Amino acid sequence: MAEPVFTCVIAEDEALLRKELVEQLRQAWPQLQILAECEDGASALEAMAEHHPDVAFLDIRMPGLSGLEVAAATAEASPHTQIVFVTAYDQYAIDAFERGAVDYLLKPITPARLATTVQRLQARTGNNEAVALAALLERLGPARPRADAPPPLTWLTASAGRETRLILVDDVAYLRADNKYTTVVTAEGEALLRTPIRELLAVLDPTTFKQIHRSTIVNLKAISAIVRDDSGRGIVRLKSRPETLTVSAPFMALFRHM
Repeated sequence: MAEPVFTCVIAEDEALLRKELVEQLRQAWPQLQILAECEDGASALEAMAEHHPDVAFLDIRMPGLSGLEVAAATAEASPHTQIVFVTAYDQYAIDAFERGAVDYLLKPITPARLATTVQRLQARTGNNEAVALAALLERLGPARPRADAPPPLTWLTASAGRETRLILVDDVAYLRADNKYTTVVTAEGEALLRTPIRELLAVLDPTTFKQIHRSTIVNLKAISAIVRDDSGRGIVRLKSRPETLTVSAPFMALFRHM
């Protein structure tokens, strides 16, 4: 009798570690179909909503959306997905994992520990995963910042024509990916920042700036209202700008408790 086929999504922002996890999984679980390999939380959340995988391996600390935030949103986008958190040593998190039904892998990942995780995943149905995950996330609370994390940005240096502008981060309404650069939008207008949006996610204050789409980050202080349309997407209205912003459907779960 053929073994059941499982599918998965992997999210790890460090390319080398992501590649190593893929290779280890292919050895430990040859029947596993890897549907997406993601380098950040936003692409992981979109992949979860698109594929509804059986399993997701989520690095806890990623630029922008953390693995915890992706997992919380996944409870709505793909409730039957089993979550495995991948983390560097953090006793605070590991103590919570040990008391919950959600599994974790500690970096560096050993073959023996991965084999144990694979056995657990194969034995569980995932039907109660959303309940177990919700209980775990409640215990963990918001992801703690890394001790070595740089302080959040205060100013941005952007270009507008021949001018170079210093823009106070608090004055930013939203940021939009523009090829390899980022467009900074304020009440006064737009300017171009020569930094990819993914790099900005690592240095913006995550309590103030939220990703609402793979290519858009919004300043929560600049929002006047969020409305959900019939398709499940959100429409963001801004205090100081006439245009509206679209929140892709998977990201709406991030605003559920706001």
